[in-house]
Amino acid sequence: MTISPLRDRETLRQQKNLTSAQKRTNTETKEGVLVNNFIKDCPDCKINLEDTCDTLVISENSKMPSRLYEKDNDTNKNILPISAIAIGVMGSVALLSAFIRRNTRINLKISNEKRLPATTRNVALNEETHQALYQMIQSPTRKTILAGIGVLTLTAMAFMGKTFFDGFKEVWVKKREADIQKNMQEQLINIETQSFAGKIQITRSMLSEKAKEFGRYLSDDKEKILPNFGKHLQFKGNKTDKSTQTNNLNYFLLGAATVAGIIGLGFVSLKNLSKSKNYLEKAIKDTENKITDIVKTSTTKTKDNDKKLLEAYLQSIDAKEDTIKKYLSNLNWDKNELNEFIQKLIKKSKTSTTKVNETIGGDGTPKPTFYSHVDDYRAFFYNWLLDTDNKQFKQLFFGITGLTAISYGGKLAGEAIKEVQVKKLNAQTEVELQNRLVSTELRNFKSKKDAAIQPLVDEFYKQVDNGKPKEELKVMADNILLEIKNGPPFVYS
Repeated sequence: MTISPLRDRETLRQQKNLTSAQKRTNTETKEGVLVNNFIKDCPDCKINLEDTCDTLVISENSKMPSRLYEKDNDTNKNILPISAIAIGVMGSVALLSAFIRRNTRINLKISNEKRLPATTRNVALNEETHQALYQMIQSPTRKTILAGIGVLTLTAMAFMGKTFFDGFKEVWVKKREADIQKNMQEQLINIETQSFAGKIQITRSMLSEKAKEFGRYLSDDKEKILPNFGKHLQFKGNKTDKSTQTNNLNYFLLGAATVAGIIGLGFVSLKNLSKSKNYLEKAIKDTENKITDIVKTSTTKTKDNDKKLLEAYLQSIDAKEDTIKKYLSNLNWDKNELNEFIQKLIKKSKTSTTKVNETIGGDGTPKPTFYSHVDDYRAFFYNWLLDTDNKQFKQLFFGITGLTAISYGGKLAGEAIKEVQVKKLNAQTEVELQNRLVSTELRNFKSKKDAAIQPLVDEFYKQVDNGKPKEELKVMADNILLEIKNGPPFVYS
């Protein structure tokens, strides 16, 4: 429902206590205001928006950007990836089960020479606390219990001390970081002031420039008016300068040099491999000569030592069955013993694996074994507690523990100083970067300002060429200047 501007609540309230003459005067005054503001006298008595268009510098043929109506047709299929992952995981499980089934079938048919050896599961006690606890469980004597409790107590003390000093370091670094941030922000105030003042100066400069430029068209001096609107439209095209051509040439030369380097290094690599092959062949030839010499001079007295040498030499050249038979068939040994030795070497050459030394990996029984290999300062404390009468154990513990504490303290202090210095340098680098970015930010501001104003200026010159009166051009010029002063991008952005 539409309410008459003369019958609204405020008007009714005002007229409630007025006389008839006062009411008539009040109504006539409002009618005059409405007529003067919304119904202007014109030759054809029609209402139009030409004045509004001039005031707001609205162009007749301004179109929306072409990309405004682009639609993204990409449909996001949320369920399909989940289904694909589930099927992929189960497919992987199925492939793994098929692999295990195939491996089981192969394992039943493989020969003993090619079969992987059994391994003993070695459990390493590398932590001193684990080793001390193992000793208390394995042999709970008075010494092992006291030593274990001592190690656990020392561990707790070391942990609490480490926690304290780590916290102290973090607090100290944080305080220095706060000081660094404060100093950096104080330095950034001046830099931000330069940027702020520069943007205001750009706005003032544009206002001055455009005011002088528009003034030529609003002046009565005809000689100051430029003849053609087209001269005011300046389009900046992409120009190929000498620097771009130089960069392209440099890229080409760099690419050619890279290809040449790859080819050259490849040739050198092949040459080195050829030399390595020659050296290897020479080493094999020398080993074969040594084997020949042993075969010629071997006797019953020296055969035990000769067996070791021959086995080592034949393994070093990776001798196959034919090579072994070729060299060893001329040995002057008992035939049965010689054949046994040859068969042993042939079988060994065909065997894919070998057993690990029992002192390192156990005897191959698939059961767990335990060994201790401790690299820890607490191990010396454990040894001293086991034999407190040994003064060297005591000195060794205090020496190693003291060195460890000093090393950790020095490392902690070094890291703290390093972190503070790095933060100082990073803050200084940030200040220098922001200072260098002032000119970039000002150019960015000027570029965006030009992008917002230039279409309005172009429309002004178009209306100049169309012969629009100076009074209307004055309105357009005023609004362009207001847009420069108050329009985007804003100074605070």
